[in-house]
Amino acid sequence: MGISNIFEIMNVVNEILKAGVDTLMQYLSLHVLTCLVPAFFIAGAIAALFSKEAILKYFGAEAKKWLSYSVASISGTILAVCSCTVLPMFAGIYRRGAGIGPAIAFLYSGPAINLLAIVLTARVLGLNIGIARAVCAVSMSVVIGLSMATIFERGVKKEEEEKKVVRVAAMTDDPEVGRPWYITLLFFILLVAILLVGASGLISWVTKLTTIYFMTIGVAIILIFHYSREEVKEWGTETWWLAKMIFPILLAGVFVIGIISGVAAIYAPSHDSQIAVGEIMKPYFGDNSFFSCFLSSIIGAILYMPTLLEVPIVGDLFGYSSGLMASGPALSLLLAGPSLSLPNMVVIWRTIGSERAGIYIALVIIVSTVMGMIYGGVVR
Repeated sequence: MGISNIFEIMNVVNEILKAGVDTLMQYLSLHVLTCLVPAFFIAGAIAALFSKEAILKYFGAEAKKWLSYSVASISGTILAVCSCTVLPMFAGIYRRGAGIGPAIAFLYSGPAINLLAIVLTARVLGLNIGIARAVCAVSMSVVIGLSMATIFERGVKKEEEEKKVVRVAAMTDDPEVGRPWYITLLFFILLVAILLVGASGLISWVTKLTTIYFMTIGVAIILIFHYSREEVKEWGTETWWLAKMIFPILLAGVFVIGIISGVAAIYAPSHDSQIAVGEIMKPYFGDNSFFSCFLSSIIGAILYMPTLLEVPIVGDLFGYSSGLMASGPALSLLLAGPSLSLPNMVVIWRTIGSERAGIYIALVIIVSTVMGMIYGGVVR
């Protein structure tokens, strides 16, 4: 191998690594400080100051259906778990007597309506698809749960209802006890307002920083007068745990996406790493057809995507942000990806059996496809 060939290979490797670094730096500069940091604090507050046991008790077979499905369909915003973390919780409530419908609704919504992911989707990919993802995910959890209940419980007295249901009682030291509800509401309104103001591109930095400063003082006053030292400490612990578990994986994933884009640039017509994968995949994801949305749902169901990584995969890797991936398949991947993966499917298979697991997986793929086609048809 000649010297010129060695230098050529080194240049190619350098360009590939540069693509990874550029993608990572762009992501850090645009989305971390103003979007992810406030979102981590909100998710940490939800995890620390909301009683999960009080939420889970509503999935029992004795609970009213409208209540079970309502709680199950929005549980993701409260529990903030990924497709693997939700599995032990799903298995627990299912074995404790929850009906297959509410349990499946919870299984889907847990990772699909993750607060951090919804916020990042709206911030990075656009407000329209962020709202569509949240609305469609809530709707899908109910539709899929009701479909599973109809298929497997119709005309049959549920075995779970014949057993004595082990009810999950709320914690006796629930932090909400003794604190007015409006204080909790105001606390979370201020946290969300800080996120929205910080992520807004329509407000000048002087106005933004001034507004955030006074809202932060408001949060501090509420903490001092209405929350105990232990609760504040728990909030910090949960926030740090979320950041420690999610953030390194997100950074590594974004870097790998940049590397893949750099490799794809060698073969793409434009040789531009920013749009290379999108160019190559455009024949498959460039429209809102059934095939595009269905293929996107299949890929989403197979891939394991850690929390938040689905956003750069859709936006950067497949080219939605550069206009190369159509809105329909983008939404289909966002709906199917977080809730399913190959490891996730295996565990579900062993928990509820092959027939129920197969129907659930098929429903996620089909409904994600349909939702993507509808959304693509509306926003084209």
